[in-house]
Amino acid sequence: MFEIFGVPSQVLFAQLLLGLINGSFYAVLSLGLSIIFGLLNIVNFTHGAQYMLGALIAWMLLNFLGIGYWWALLLAPLLVGLIGIALERTLISRLRDIDHLYGLLLTFGLALIIQGVARNAFGVSGLPYAVPSALSGGANLGFMFLPIYRGWVVLAAAVLCAAVWFAIEKTKLGAYLRASTENAALVEAFGINVSRLITLTYGLGAALAAFAGVLAAPIYAVSPLMGADILIVVFAVVVIGGLGSILGSIVTGFALGIIEGLTKVYYPEASATVIFLIMALVLLIKPAGLFGVDRPAAAPAATATHGAPRPGTEKGSRHYQLVFIGLSALLIVAPVWVYPVFLMKVLCFGLFASAVNLLFGFSGLLSFGHAAFFGGASYVTAHAAKVWGWPPELSILCGTLVAAVIGGVFGMLSIRRQGIYFAMITLALAQMVFFICLQARFTGGEDGIQAVPRGTLLGFADLSNDLTLYAVVAVIFVAALLAVHRIVTSPFGQVLDAIRGNEARAISLGYRVERYKLTVFVLSAALAGLAGSTKAIVFQLASLTDVHWSMSGEVVLMILIGGVGTIFGPLFGALVVVAMQNYLAPLGAWLTVSQGLVFVLCVLAFREGIVGMLARRIGRPL
Repeated sequence: MFEIFGVPSQVLFAQLLLGLINGSFYAVLSLGLSIIFGLLNIVNFTHGAQYMLGALIAWMLLNFLGIGYWWALLLAPLLVGLIGIALERTLISRLRDIDHLYGLLLTFGLALIIQGVARNAFGVSGLPYAVPSALSGGANLGFMFLPIYRGWVVLAAAVLCAAVWFAIEKTKLGAYLRASTENAALVEAFGINVSRLITLTYGLGAALAAFAGVLAAPIYAVSPLMGADILIVVFAVVVIGGLGSILGSIVTGFALGIIEGLTKVYYPEASATVIFLIMALVLLIKPAGLFGVDRPAAAPAATATHGAPRPGTEKGSRHYQLVFIGLSALLIVAPVWVYPVFLMKVLCFGLFASAVNLLFGFSGLLSFGHAAFFGGASYVTAHAAKVWGWPPELSILCGTLVAAVIGGVFGMLSIRRQGIYFAMITLALAQMVFFICLQARFTGGEDGIQAVPRGTLLGFADLSNDLTLYAVVAVIFVAALLAVHRIVTSPFGQVLDAIRGNEARAISLGYRVERYKLTVFVLSAALAGLAGSTKAIVFQLASLTDVHWSMSGEVVLMILIGGVGTIFGPLFGALVVVAMQNYLAPLGAWLTVSQGLVFVLCVLAFREGIVGMLARRIGRPL
């Protein structure tokens, strides 16, 4: 055994093999994502769930029917592909003619449903799947020991990726696929059924995810949650390679797996974040990715106002004043009937949802990474209050400012992209913050920061009293909501509305679009940080839940329920979601299924939301 740069050769080659195996999964999964995105122009959030289904079906085939690994390699992708085809025909196809961001949201809801059902049926503990006897054992290569099955995984992934690339780039069917992405109407004029082509393409992408799941089953424990976290890494891989680039997905997947393996040898602390750091560097140099090309942005997301007076008109302004007065009165009397801690949770998440809605509803930028600002500020505030002994007002201010700074950095990396690209980038960047919070000493790891002192506000208001703290939280919420209203109705807000409607026209009129988008991104991040900081004081806790990407999904659900592009909708959405979490908690994993069903229902049939529908009926903005 010899050393390479101070590391024993066997250790180095073993980690390189591990990295190559991870890269194999990254390549196959990102390939499936790129194929689906290339034709449907949506990011398939169910991809992780379909990867999990592939492994789970292989496990069920073996344990319930006695069908072994080799047949599972064929049957599991076929079954998951058929499920994907059914989903595309019945649900996803309904969204083809509207903003493709809603396709992303729909698949997110479907992923929640699939994972929730699997968790309820099989639990969260891993299920073992034995390596097939034909691939057991290993070979001594002299410089390392190579397990035969792991070598098979790399070979199978490489052959599959090469075959798919050849089929798409060098065959007539692939030519039809590529032509359909450019001009579907023209392809249909030549007698090609583009709708059927789209459906089959989605099925192929789902089958590729399931194939990767079957390959992974003997290496990793089969678990309903196995696809959730790897999906975010795959998103980063796709962003680096270039959304929609088949070659980029394959090359980048294998390369990043190897880089990740090398990082585990020479700097283990950075192994969880190295892919996201590379993504940030690539975006600075080439926003479209290493192999990507700029594609036309999708149509802007439809807001929920539907003909109601735009915020800022005389009629709308008077109406808003009355609604704010009514809301303030309701918040004053609410503790008489409702537990103050529940109300404070609703207000914190209502503020968080308002921050995201400022970006999505009024600026047309869907961020799936705002949990980074919410949770990051929560950690900073908790640390300042507990370790540094700062009073609550300074702790909250510190957390808010840190969120604004992180927002500025993330904004500079992401605002050069639009639509789905923007959502993907923010999600991947937020996951980097999650891993930092998981590993940093001051965050307490998986335990978080507990027993955060509430302290005394301005030296005289004792926040250990729930009613006193509720009054402070209510004031913070109303003040922040007034700030959102002011931003939206100001000339700055009108420019944002113009950018959301037609960015190219706004540029032609001389507006510096990137500056406006960066400003609103930082404002949104700061408001999200204010919500997270306040929550840390209220619940005396900062945890990984606050910074996990699923938190961004929850807050988007709040906006959908309340009404995208409304001022008061996020508060009503937060009330519904928090009430569901409180009163449906005994359902366990079925709570996730319930949230997924609500997600799907809102995207398919209720995009206006509660407040949006009410605003349309009364003919006034809310």
